[in-house]
Amino acid sequence: MLVANKREFSKGLLLTVSFLIVLGIMFTPVFGGGRNAFQAADQFFNSIAKGSTYYIPKVLRENEEYKGRRIDAAIKLDNEEMAKKAGQLFSAAGASVSMADSESTLLKVNGDLGRILEVAIRDANVVFHNRGEEIVQKYGFPEKEVLFVWHKGFKALNKALTKQERFTEATWVEEVMKRTIEVAYNFYKIEPKSASSSVGMLSVSLGFYVVYTLWWGYAILFLFEGLGLQMKAGHKKEV
Repeated sequence: MLVANKREFSKGLLLTVSFLIVLGIMFTPVFGGGRNAFQAADQFFNSIAKGSTYYIPKVLRENEEYKGRRIDAAIKLDNEEMAKKAGQLFSAAGASVSMADSESTLLKVNGDLGRILEVAIRDANVVFHNRGEEIVQKYGFPEKEVLFVWHKGFKALNKALTKQERFTEATWVEEVMKRTIEVAYNFYKIEPKSASSSVGMLSVSLGFYVVYTLWWGYAILFLFEGLGLQMKAGHKKEV
């Protein structure tokens, strides 16, 4: 291998070797809880994200407007088991539920929309705070499955209300799904943290990301310069 500039090449080689050593350490499970650096970072940023997506108290307040609004809709679920579990949830929320005679996946729901949504929101709140065992005791099946069934039920309800041209109610059902049920489901078992309370760790993490990126960039730059490869601006030809 032809080295044109040993000094620059040596710097590049040193940066490359040290970069790879640090990378190897980052892959080892020494960052708490048997996690590697990438898993620990993922857990940390997920905690920050969860802490910034706690909309449930606000959604509960906004949902008061929908109490007293009656719904009477036929919602279609994926299969018979899903329909039965959705019926169990809607019944627990005070709705009158019956299976359609002709189709076992079609559920007829009649009840107070605001009160139905309130029960689902409070279930999502319990799961959001990682108290899933309370939901299991309440319904008799796993907590994430409960949220999944709520989501499927509300998705079908959204379609039914849209067909009835009750667009305000349909939109609100979708909002509840996104801001409470989906958030609780996706961040379950993650401890929420606020960015303000973790500003030190957040600054270190982002700072290391910038430095580590530049570290590799300069390693490549010095290696190429050591080999006599340099980037030069092209000459513009005049016509």
